[in-house]
Amino acid sequence: MKKNKIAAILLSSVLAVSLAGCGGGSKGDSGEDTVKVGILYSATGSMAISEGAVKDAEVLAIDEINEAGGILGKQIEYIEEDGASEPSTFATKAEKLIDQDKVKTVFGCWTSASRKAVKPVFEEYGNLLWYPVQYEGMESSSNIIYTGAAPNQQIVPAIDYLIDQGYKKFFLLGSDYVFPRTANMIINAQCKAKGVEVVGEEYAQMDQTDFGSIISKIEAAKPDVIINTLNGTGNLSFFKQMSEKNYTADDYMTMSFSIAEEEVKTIGADILKGHMVSWNYYMSTDTPENKAFVEAYQKAYGSDRVTSDPAEAAYDAVYLWKAAVEKAESFEPEDVIAAVEEGGITFDAPEGTVEIDGENHHLIKPVRIGVINADGQIDTVKETEPVVPDPYLKSYDWAVEADLQPLE
Repeated sequence: MKKNKIAAILLSSVLAVSLAGCGGGSKGDSGEDTVKVGILYSATGSMAISEGAVKDAEVLAIDEINEAGGILGKQIEYIEEDGASEPSTFATKAEKLIDQDKVKTVFGCWTSASRKAVKPVFEEYGNLLWYPVQYEGMESSSNIIYTGAAPNQQIVPAIDYLIDQGYKKFFLLGSDYVFPRTANMIINAQCKAKGVEVVGEEYAQMDQTDFGSIISKIEAAKPDVIINTLNGTGNLSFFKQMSEKNYTADDYMTMSFSIAEEEVKTIGADILKGHMVSWNYYMSTDTPENKAFVEAYQKAYGSDRVTSDPAEAAYDAVYLWKAAVEKAESFEPEDVIAAVEEGGITFDAPEGTVEIDGENHHLIKPVRIGVINADGQIDTVKETEPVVPDPYLKSYDWAVEADLQPLE
């Protein structure tokens, strides 16, 4: 009887989730006329500061597609799960979405630690993850589509830009997990090859709030630029504590890889103005598609909301999945993967036209170096043509000579 009672409770929970999706057309109606997808981000924990906007962008894309008639005659029904900023929780929730909820694909993860935790789950089940955030590279999987930047589409061009601007003393600051450590491995090799100096390298725990000792080390090292790969609430604590010491971009310039408009809004444009970032998209990107995207995003979520590169890459992911499904004429993951690997999957995205590279599952996309302004927006100071992804940096002699290896 106890087992039956537990089963009944679980069934009621599943039904509640399904019914919650029926209102307003945002999740579709359960049944044969729908197809299920998963949305897996952190609604709680240290990464919730960043991941909510990514989820919102994907829901917007799903709503738009449903309102336009769906895909292959079906409405999209999405099931949300909270990764809670814990890689092990992401893995558990990914398996639930695939094995129990029977989703056809999942849009999710922010940190590389969470992506690496779910990667074997998707490979074991033969399902497909759409990962929307810039990352450290050194990875390619048939069961993941990487819609954010590979390192040659963010990290490497940012360092080249700084060197071209005359910066010569680099201090590397990151959160203590795989993305910052691998990014800094790349940066160390690049700086050595380019003849500039890394004067310090420090890591903070993901939930660390006291940056006093790290700031002291920065002061002692006297860098002319800080390369920032902090994530989540660490960015808020670090920049506020720098501001409390009256340090600005004139005193310690930073180049950040995980601060976009959403984080600028949270930390404060008065604190971040003048600092640099490297992405592929900004809310200020001047394309007709971006104007429509920003208007739709703010109409859905409020005029005070901002878009960002991860949010835009997440939005793109849903439309790229749609294009791949339509090419495959099937929702089955193995058919969608085959369609991707045949090539030719494109989307006229807010950042410009993007295309999935069928060989390594990353996107061909432009690079934009930006400076944060006093209004909280980001001004582009350098923009490239679309760059072919090179996740293992095989096209760079200095990277090959350094024999860069993936970190776990």
